[in-house]
Amino acid sequence: MSADFTLRSVALPAYGPSLLYGFSSGLTAPVIALTAIHRGASVAVAGLIVALMGIGSLVANIPAGVLTTRYGERLAMIGASVLTAVGLGLCVIDVGLWPFAGGVLAVGVAGAVFQLARQSYLTEVVPFGMRARAMSTLGGVVRIGSFVGAFAGAGAITLWGLDSAYVLALIAMAGAGVITYAVPDLTERDASPAGRGTVSTWSIIKDHRGTLATLGAGVLLLSAIRQTRQVVVPLWAEHLHLSPSTSSVLFGVSGAIEALAFYPAGLVMDRWGRRAVAVPCTLIMGVSFLIMPFTHAAVTLGVVAVVMGLGNGIGSGIINTLGADSAPALGRPTFLGVWRELADGGAALGPLLLSAVTGLAGLASGIAVSGLVGLAAAAVLYRFAPRRIQ
Repeated sequence: MSADFTLRSVALPAYGPSLLYGFSSGLTAPVIALTAIHRGASVAVAGLIVALMGIGSLVANIPAGVLTTRYGERLAMIGASVLTAVGLGLCVIDVGLWPFAGGVLAVGVAGAVFQLARQSYLTEVVPFGMRARAMSTLGGVVRIGSFVGAFAGAGAITLWGLDSAYVLALIAMAGAGVITYAVPDLTERDASPAGRGTVSTWSIIKDHRGTLATLGAGVLLLSAIRQTRQVVVPLWAEHLHLSPSTSSVLFGVSGAIEALAFYPAGLVMDRWGRRAVAVPCTLIMGVSFLIMPFTHAAVTLGVVAVVMGLGNGIGSGIINTLGADSAPALGRPTFLGVWRELADGGAALGPLLLSAVTGLAGLASGIAVSGLVGLAAAAVLYRFAPRRIQ
C-alpha cells in the first residue's frame, strides 16, 4: 500500500454505502414494532418480529462470509442491497403480518452480508498502520447515519405516515447499491476467482480455533455487555420512576458521547495497540454497570450513562479491528463471518443473561452480574489482545 494513503481516498466506496445503510437502519428500527402492532400483532408477537432482525443477522453471518469469499465484496454488497430493497418492499406493502415479518428477516440477513463485505473491503485496501482508524470510522459512520435517520424518520412519519420511513430507507439502500455498483471490485480478488472457493468454514474454524477460543471469547463477552448497555439505562430509569422523555434524553446524551469518540479510539489503537483500547473500554463499562444500582436520581444516572457511553465509544471499531488483524489472507471473509457470529452471539446472550438474573434476583442484581461480564471481558482481552501494534 502507498505510504501516502488516506482514508479520504476511499471515503465514497468505503463509507458512502455504510452511511446510507446506517441511515436506513435509523429510519426503520424505531418503527418495526409499531408497524407490526398496526397490522394486527400482539405486543409479544411484535417483540418477536423485532427480534427477527437480529436472528437474520445471526443466521446469515457464516453464509455471508462464504458468499463474499466466493464472489467478492462488490457482488456481495450489491446482492445485499437488492435483498434489503425486497425486504423493505414487503414492509411497505400491507399484504399481511407474516410477509411483513419475512421482510424484516430479509433485512437482517442482508445487513449481515452488507456489513461483513464492507469490513472485508477495508481490511484489504487500508494499510495496517491505519486499519483501526478505518474500522472505527466505519462504525462511527454507521452510527451517525443511524442518528440522522432516526430524526429524518420522525419528520417523515409526522408528514406522511408510518410507511414513509420504509420508503425513505428503500431509497437510501438503492443509493448504497448504486455506489457499490459504480466501484470496481478489488483486483486481487478478480485475479484469482478460483481461490475464493477453496477455503471451507470448517477448515477456517479448525485452523484458527486457538484465536477463536481465546480472543474470540473476549469479543463475545464484550458484545454481550455492549448490547446489554442499550437495555439497562431505560430499565433503570423506569425503576427510578423517571419519565420516558427523561430516559430518552439520558440515552441520547450517552449515545452522543459515544459517537464523538470513534476516531480518537482508532487513533489510539493504531499508535499504541489494540489492548490500549480494548481493556479500558470493557473496564469502564463493567464498572459503570456495577455503579448503576447505587444511583437514585436522574442526575446520577445521567453521569453513569455518560461514562458508560464514553467506555463504549472508545471501543468503537475494536471488534472489527481485532477480526481484521486475526483473519488470514486466504478465506478472509469466511473467517470474518465466523468472527461476526461470535460477536452477534454475545449480543444475543447479554440481554438474555440480564433477563434471567433479573427474574431470579431483581434488576439490580441483573445489572451487577452484567457488570461482572464486563470485568471478565477486560481480563480476557488483557490476556489475549495484542499488546502493541505489529
